[in-house]
Amino acid sequence: QVQLVESGGGLVQAGGSLRLSCAASGRTFSGYIMGWFRQAPGKERDFVAKIGMTAGITNYADSVKGRFTISRDNAKSTVYLQMNNLKPEDTAVYYCAAGYGGSWLQRSYDYWGQGTQVTVSS
Repeated sequence: QVQLVESGGGLVQAGGSLRLSCAASGRTFSGYIMGWFRQAPGKERDFVAKIGMTAGITNYADSVKGRFTISRDNAKSTVYLQMNNLKPEDTAVYYCAAGYGGSWLQRSYDYWGQGTQVTVSS
């Protein structure tokens, strides 16, 4: 079992920045591929970014490339999502997830956090 707790969400103006954190506890954090997903009101949950076990490989949704950066600190069992140049369309609940499959598909992740709200005002 892995428990994931997100933090760092909030209200920010368009063009601003936020840094989300996801702290993991339980089984060995470094053994999991970590992902971030988001769900806007009335929409399905979508892939945002993922990072390999040793942080060597990252992938992003086209909508956030160049603005968001995913990183991880295995010593702290934490994954981060640095979000810059935020836009109103980035407003969503952001979830972190852990899994062995680690694709852009939700079903490849076994553990999920409770989510943190990000609201971007125009």
